[in-house]
Amino acid sequence: MNNRFHKSFVIITAAALAVSLLSCQPKAAVRVSVQTSAAHDGKIVKDVDFSGVLVPNQTVNIFAKLAGQATYVGGDVGTPVKAGQLLVQIDTKELNAQLKVAEAQLSGVSDQGAQAKIGVETARLNLDLAQRAYDRTKTLLESKVVTQSQLDDAQTKLDLAKSAFDNANRQYQTVSGSGLAQAEAQVNFIRVQISNSTITTPITGIITNRNINPGEITSTTTALMSIADTATLKLQGNLSQEDIVHLSIGDAVKVSVDAIPGKTYAGRVQQVGPVAAATGQYFPVVVALANDRKLLAGMTAKASFTLTGSPGIIVALPAIDAGEDGQAYVFVVAGGKAHKRQVTLGMRNGNEVQVLSGLAAGEMVAVTNVEALVDGMEVAQ
Repeated sequence: MNNRFHKSFVIITAAALAVSLLSCQPKAAVRVSVQTSAAHDGKIVKDVDFSGVLVPNQTVNIFAKLAGQATYVGGDVGTPVKAGQLLVQIDTKELNAQLKVAEAQLSGVSDQGAQAKIGVETARLNLDLAQRAYDRTKTLLESKVVTQSQLDDAQTKLDLAKSAFDNANRQYQTVSGSGLAQAEAQVNFIRVQISNSTITTPITGIITNRNINPGEITSTTTALMSIADTATLKLQGNLSQEDIVHLSIGDAVKVSVDAIPGKTYAGRVQQVGPVAAATGQYFPVVVALANDRKLLAGMTAKASFTLTGSPGIIVALPAIDAGEDGQAYVFVVAGGKAHKRQVTLGMRNGNEVQVLSGLAAGEMVAVTNVEALVDGMEVAQ
């Protein structure tokens, strides 16, 4: 082995020994630098808003219950109407004629009933006479004043009187019962049809659609008109399950309309949906606002309001560590170490979150480098 090779071998061996010796030295503990913030008592205040389209407070489609020629149509699209106001009048000439016929038939049936009642009373008198004659003849037969054939004749007359009374009574029941009821029902039916010829609006509002003109035949399947109540407008949106629990019917809301910049309207929460929307975990909310005659249904608007949570423990939002198990954690810094703590969260805003359980006021939690921490790790502040 030449001197140059020997020298190189010695240098390499020495270097390797030095590296080996260095690796055997004890390592310094890894310390992550963090900033901390104290958990404190307080409430979460959160600004919430949602956008949507203004819609009428109520919309009613007006249908005809009767097919006939329209003799009058009141108002056109955009015409304001009041509840009870006449919208459409349908011709009733044929119905009036049918009513007269039906009333005449009813009168005839009533007369028949009166005659039948007289017949019943007459048959009852005849029956009483026949019964007394039979009883007297039977008594006389026992005294042998009359013959058996005379008693048989009295029995026959009594039987005929009973039959006549039964027939008269059945006729009266038929005429005064089902016959009279049918005649009255026919009269009432035509009167209802005539009343259906007058069509009024059930609400106060504005005509938004009209599908009938004077002289046309009304349809019972197509709406003649649509009436919208625009004195009050509604705006609907969705709120998360965390926010919806802090909202109540009647809460004040500010509404801004895109078409009228710089002005806000006072609204009130009208409905809070008890069932989540199709998106899940979001619930429908309806806000109502009075129309100052400048607002139109269909305008886009935004509702804004402030929610205030219940008192509790508050921490800065960056302190929360979302674990892979779906739970929430914070790292409590004490004695130079970070201690992992599971917590239950409540309402939050863009900066803070409420801790419902797992943390006490005054405890210091890490708010930086949280993702780099593990339980029990030494930290530098």
